[in-house]
Amino acid sequence: MKTLIINGSPRENGNTSIAIREITSIFNKEGIEHETIQLGAKAIRGCIACGTCSKTGKCAFDDEVNAAAEKFEKADGLIIASPVYYASANATLMAFLQRLFYSTPFDKTMKVGASIACCRRGGASATFDELNKFFTISGMPIASSQYWNSIHGRIPGEAEKDDEGKQTARTLARNMSFLIKSIALGKEKYGLPEKERRLSTNFINCHDK
Repeated sequence: MKTLIINGSPRENGNTSIAIREITSIFNKEGIEHETIQLGAKAIRGCIACGTCSKTGKCAFDDEVNAAAEKFEKADGLIIASPVYYASANATLMAFLQRLFYSTPFDKTMKVGASIACCRRGGASATFDELNKFFTISGMPIASSQYWNSIHGRIPGEAEKDDEGKQTARTLARNMSFLIKSIALGKEKYGLPEKERRLSTNFINCHDK
């Protein structure tokens, strides 16, 4: 059982990494393999709606997105961690996620998702909500914790003082470990949920004159 962790911070050892460290300390105890991709300082462009992925099954821009896609497909869970910029996730991270989720044709149903935000003061809840939307549109259960997943700090290392934030991260990791193991057992006995043919309804219907 393995979880892929995406660190959206441009700082390798910043406050976002402190939250990830708390999470991985629990994964190690729970026997959950994990790999972290440091993303925030990469030059990742946004989607240009070219449609190539619908034909090839991968993004036209062969960068970190396609490399992560292979790992995501094999993973049982995905954690997205981001610093807060203007009450939003890192723009580089958002470009990465939009392309990753849109360009990958594999079924994400019942892969467990979780997100955590790091901020100085405010905007964590908005960022948390923003990141969770990638999971809820993909059939991925979201692992919860004892509070909305956030940790606080301004200068690098300051999040070490946020005891509640660190505990929230550890609780999240325990709950995620339990969900991953439980879903694995459920899939063995019951399989995945039945799927209907996907319907798509536009809000505006144009009629020929």
